Amino acid sequence: MGRTYIVEETVGQYLSNISLQGKAFVSGLLIGQCSSQKDYVILATRTPPKEEQDENLKHPKAKLDNLDEEWATEHANQVSRMLPGGLLVLGVFIITTLELANDFQNALRRLIFAMEKSMNRKRLWNFKEDEVSERVILHICSSTKKISCRTYDVHDPKSSARPADWKYQSGLSTSWLSLECTIHIDIHIPLSSTSVNYTLEKNTKNGLIRWAKQIENGVYSINGQVKDEDCDLLEGQKKSLRGNTQATSHSFNVQVLTQLLLNSDHRSTATVQICSGSVNLKGSVKCRAYIHSNKPKVKDAVQAVKRDILNTVADRCEILFEDLLLNEIPEKKDSEKEFYILPYRVFVPVPGSTVKLCDYKFGDESPEEIKDHFIEMLDHVIQIEDLEIAEEINTAYMSSSMNNEASLENKDDKQLEQPIKTTIVLKIRQNIGVIAAFAVAVLAAGISFHYFSD
Repeated sequence: MGRTYIVEETVGQYLSNISLQGKAFVSGLLIGQCSSQKDYVILATRTPPKEEQDENLKHPKAKLDNLDEEWATEHANQVSRMLPGGLLVLGVFIITTLELANDFQNALRRLIFAMEKSMNRKRLWNFKEDEVSERVILHICSSTKKISCRTYDVHDPKSSARPADWKYQSGLSTSWLSLECTIHIDIHIPLSSTSVNYTLEKNTKNGLIRWAKQIENGVYSINGQVKDEDCDLLEGQKKSLRGNTQATSHSFNVQVLTQLLLNSDHRSTATVQICSGSVNLKGSVKCRAYIHSNKPKVKDAVQAVKRDILNTVADRCEILFEDLLLNEIPEKKDSEKEFYILPYRVFVPVPGSTVKLCDYKFGDESPEEIKDHFIEMLDHVIQIEDLEIAEEINTAYMSSSMNNEASLENKDDKQLEQPIKTTIVLKIRQNIGVIAAFAVAVLAAGISFHYFSD
């Protein structure tokens, strides 16, 4: 028996309102949450068309081979940055003319595998063996409105299509549970000088992977209690959330009580490393995750929070590096330290839902720019007054020459400790040659979808 997809009714309205406007097809992403029994779809967003692609699709002989896999995959990467813990890109939808009703499976099958591979490459965590690995392809005929829903196991390259049920439900996410967590980070990442192949990007990613293991092994309390992972998250709460149609927020506070440091094996093999510099990430991170209210387990809640912690730190580093590349890094002396504010987080509510999506904002970006980004990436208009700034910008960062390294280290730490409760600060000290190597690597991989589309 195939999987069942419980879909927010507004998603159906959104899909039915999409007009082909002379195009052969329109495609996009389906966003929601997996569970062992069924999947929940709470949002859909079409992929922004490229101008040249838009013209090609109006050609009467256009086929789904015209689907730009690279463009659609980058859109999925950008959208995944805007999803808090617990939410994923569950698959894709395609709306076609009747003539193309049977000419889509191969192109979309390749697409969902490419998307999953690309998004996994950027993550600091891996899916567990018992997690759902099926992703959905939804096909809608523009004239008959007939729906075809099929899934593929993206962990099995040879998997074949399986039929799935697609069921609409009103008020699906009005009673989802939110989990909030503030965690302090102080990550020191040495930049190796023994290997020219170790770019800033690779060093930073490796350092974050080591830190991610500490987050994975941490002990977490929910509302002040450490519970067995197989316990019902709502255990002890007499009021059932099932069937609740009111948009009531049910929030849990999560705390990281301990972060297990390097084990004895790591300590016993410690060596002195020759470094050209270091990257330091220091500050506090506001994290948020959402899970459905249908008998959620403690392990599901903790896992969603863990992944949001890892995602938001990795995404901010990536966004900052893209910004540095686009705005050209000024040349510094080897002895100088550079301080950068990582973009801080803003949340926006999904209409009619307790769930909020997020984005990242640099200090000089206006709310209108954030609004435009939401429209471009998620095809949804947001109200500027609904923007919730989770973190305020740190006003005490600085860049100065290093005349006395020891005294400057103490001075920097003292200055950063005062406003550290909100924003992450990234501090880099390294040779400009490593920066240049990083720039080449990032440029080869491609620049941000947002800037590319502009």
